[in-house]
Amino acid sequence: MIAIIDYDAGNLKSVYKALKYLGEDACVTRDVNQIRSADKVILPGVGAFGDAMERLSQYGLIPAIQEAAKEGKPLLGICLGLQLLFERSEESPGVEGLGILEGEILRIPDTAGLKVPHIGWNSLQFQEMPSGGYGRLFEGIPQETFVYFVHSYYLKAAREAIVSATTEYGVHIHASVEQDNVFACQFHPEKSSSAGLRMLKNFAGLGRK
Repeated sequence: MIAIIDYDAGNLKSVYKALKYLGEDACVTRDVNQIRSADKVILPGVGAFGDAMERLSQYGLIPAIQEAAKEGKPLLGICLGLQLLFERSEESPGVEGLGILEGEILRIPDTAGLKVPHIGWNSLQFQEMPSGGYGRLFEGIPQETFVYFVHSYYLKAAREAIVSATTEYGVHIHASVEQDNVFACQFHPEKSSSAGLRMLKNFAGLGRK
């Protein structure tokens, strides 16, 4: 079972529908026991950093997410979910993120000819991981694959070693990360056509023989 964490954020249903299309067993839940018993956890979302952290706290979901990461359970953050896994965001000064990964979220700088928020398709440049090869989410997917973004803030990870893919949009963006059992992507795999579905399938298949 893949638990999709429900904290009243946008885009939960589209992730659920993508997983069901792939034939995966998934549920949208804020039941802590259900999250703890799941094989894998996804933290998606669209919205504001501060509001999201407030809702995660209100629903008592923060310990369950942190436990999943600590216990080695595959955990995937998507869009706002990626941002929440880190320590802080310029969007909400003074608000602490989940702190599962080290780094900060910065506003995309104003650049002539580019609109913020960044909405649209950008290509990914996969980075070789310390263990060799590209990130496990990208198995079977070619370099320079285009994926769909919707965001005004971007990740600057503290450690380049965890960055599995980058893109450019007026600034160098850490578009995806992988650290042990924790994965995250700023783009939306559930809205990124067949390549995005393959990424979700790769995540769902982690640990299977």
